[in-house]
Amino acid sequence: MDENQKELSLEKAFTQLDEIVAKMENRNLPLEDAFEYYQKGVQLLKLCNEKISRVEKQMIEIQGEQEHDVF
Repeated sequence: MDENQKELSLEKAFTQLDEIVAKMENRNLPLEDAFEYYQKGVQLLKLCNEKISRVEKQMIEIQGEQEHDVF
């Protein structure tokens, strides 16, 4: 994964994934191109999962802090 992908917002990553899926739906797509799109899609999915996991962890931490502050 390159530095440009790490800086992508989650929304832009999903947009790129949608574009890749649309391109891969073309039945005339050469196998080599399809494989390149597949690899890029997998990288984008990994990026999205990392970003979502990071946000989930932050939310859990915030909820824990709020629960601690209440008691």
